[in-house]
Amino acid sequence: MLSTSEEHTLRVNDILHDSIADGPGLRFVVFFQGCHRRCPGCHNPQTHDPGGGRLVSLSELTRAMSGNPMLRGLTLSGGEPFLQAAAAARLASEARALGLDVWCYTGMTWEELNAPGAPPEWRELLERIDVLADGPFILQRRSLELEWRGSCNQRLIDVKASINGGEMVEYYSKG
Repeated sequence: MLSTSEEHTLRVNDILHDSIADGPGLRFVVFFQGCHRRCPGCHNPQTHDPGGGRLVSLSELTRAMSGNPMLRGLTLSGGEPFLQAAAAARLASEARALGLDVWCYTGMTWEELNAPGAPPEWRELLERIDVLADGPFILQRRSLELEWRGSCNQRLIDVKASINGGEMVEYYSKG
């Protein structure tokens, strides 16, 4: 756990303590508040306003995650987690310390997140994510057949393999 001097807060819209729809296994899901994309047909339009939601401390989220031994992972969703990348990276570190995997949904693409001049905190967050679902939701490409995604332009990316290999590697479910 972080000391009080290292405490951070995150602006969140909602928290799910036991989701089975936001990645594999039982997941703790944090829906970040604020999104600049405002995709038509977005599943979470209430998360768009960057001033909405509520502030939640990192220690409160960590306590909630550690209180459920059945959790497999943490899912960062939105809104847009990369708009609060430094705090999201700390939360992901706390989850990993608890033995949880980390998934993240973003409206940005892998290429945008790794572009020259991208904020360093984006890379800090990427380095703590196992699987990234990237790309904006596109209503015309919506599909109910996709596992863990809303539209067929979105990709599931194996972040560690992508960083280690120097190019984007798609994640494939192992069951």
